[in-house]
Amino acid sequence: MSTKTLFSLGVVLIVLVTIVAGGLSSGSGDKTYSYDLSKASDLRRLYNSGVYKAERMKRPLDGTSVIVGVLSHSGVRVTLADGSQWLVHKGDRFGISSQTVVVAARHMSNNWKIVETKDFRGSKTVSDFVKAGGTDYSLIFNNCHDGAGRMMGQ
Repeated sequence: MSTKTLFSLGVVLIVLVTIVAGGLSSGSGDKTYSYDLSKASDLRRLYNSGVYKAERMKRPLDGTSVIVGVLSHSGVRVTLADGSQWLVHKGDRFGISSQTVVVAARHMSNNWKIVETKDFRGSKTVSDFVKAGGTDYSLIFNNCHDGAGRMMGQ
């Protein structure tokens, strides 16, 4: 493997290590992370898995009960060949090295609603969705809605 490929793989693994299932720690305001996958081989397998179906989804913002346009949260739930589902979404301080993270869909509340569905037939990988989401977050110029739109537009 070339140095560039190894570097890219390293960055990707760091991004995928941000697979979050936890919330905030008490007191300091620092995030605590609990991981559905922690072995590099499992992360690599997930990262390289083909996406067969993608569903752009929205839910109310935390602390609210209704979806009102951009006053909501967006993400893309992907379904892989093995039937497993993962939510790829971004937000301020969601991850460690990237603000686009991958979460097992079982952690999603029932407040999420499907907005759009697209059949990718395995032509894109989870890594393509993470890359499309982008590493940085900006409320106005690069938020969850922007990231989800890029993921679905690939």
